[in-house]
Amino acid sequence: MEYSSRYPSALISIVCRSLSRFSHINFLSYIHLQDVSTLNRFVMANTRDPDLVILMNAIATSCKLITSAVQRAGVGNLYGLAGEVNSTGDDQKKLDVMSNDMMINALVNSGVCCVLVSEENEEPIMVPKELSGKYCVAFDPLDGSSNIDCNVSVGTIFSVYEKREGSDGTVEDLLRSGAECLCAGYVAYSSACELVFTFKGKSVHGFCLDPTIGEFVHTRPNMMFPQDGGKKIYSCNEGNSNYWDKPIQDAVAAFKQGPKPYSARYVGSMVADIHRTLLYGGIYIYPADNKSPKGKLRCLYEGIPMAMIIEQAGGIASTGLFEGKIQRVLELTPDEIHCKCPIIMGGPRDIGVVYEQYKKAGIETPEL
Repeated sequence: MEYSSRYPSALISIVCRSLSRFSHINFLSYIHLQDVSTLNRFVMANTRDPDLVILMNAIATSCKLITSAVQRAGVGNLYGLAGEVNSTGDDQKKLDVMSNDMMINALVNSGVCCVLVSEENEEPIMVPKELSGKYCVAFDPLDGSSNIDCNVSVGTIFSVYEKREGSDGTVEDLLRSGAECLCAGYVAYSSACELVFTFKGKSVHGFCLDPTIGEFVHTRPNMMFPQDGGKKIYSCNEGNSNYWDKPIQDAVAAFKQGPKPYSARYVGSMVADIHRTLLYGGIYIYPADNKSPKGKLRCLYEGIPMAMIIEQAGGIASTGLFEGKIQRVLELTPDEIHCKCPIIMGGPRDIGVVYEQYKKAGIETPEL
């Protein structure tokens, strides 16, 4: 007997097309999605602060827009220069400008921010009083943008402070020690879109954007440096080695020696290099040198947030020799919104190699 469906063929076609969207999700994955821990749920459960939930949601929304733009950069004709320079004199790419606008729009309209600082804007952005809240946010909307046109990983970095009691929200609320930073994080745009962040004094957590539900899902709880130091990897721009001080030169030379020398891995996008260092182990080095005595990375929205993540994941975030002494990055107090600082970040095993060379040079070195 010939089979005859009770349902119209048009309805069957619609259902089949709908199901095909989820054909790659197996049954166990579907069960997991019934009780998934999303970003908003995680922040509320761990802070009980609705304003912080709104803030993190605004950051997440802008990052969803940015990853969409990055993925469509080729077909959307978004490669190339925008014809302008940013606050530190770097040429702005089209995606730099777009990403910056997306973040500013999301944060201003969140209703919980009062002051914003972006790498792409020379002056701080003051949120109108009718939209003003208690948070001050500094960010690099698209770190590593020099790599955009060759399709290398890029990212977003941010730090969050709360305005001082009695303040209406001024730039001085951001020019504070990293020890007062309330929240720090980064987003990596690559084969997956990953958000990694931490609150002051808390663990580091990773969230991956699930495109099937449009939410950041908790995928990396309690991220920590490998206890044994992990893979032996050093990451630095050796093109600058002639300008480094001798202890840094000697430390990098030491990484290359021995029966099992370290591997060299350097992407040139800070988010990508730090993310790998956090997951695999190793050391990331961007020191002060004769060419850039204050370092190259911006303190407020690169150095401090990355240092907070590294330290709370069990690593060490040092300046190396900076202004006559070796310091913690988190103890630095920015003197202006785009000031720079040097960075040496990694696990104790590998930071110890650098510190040993400083000791040999007669420089007072912190205990690990």
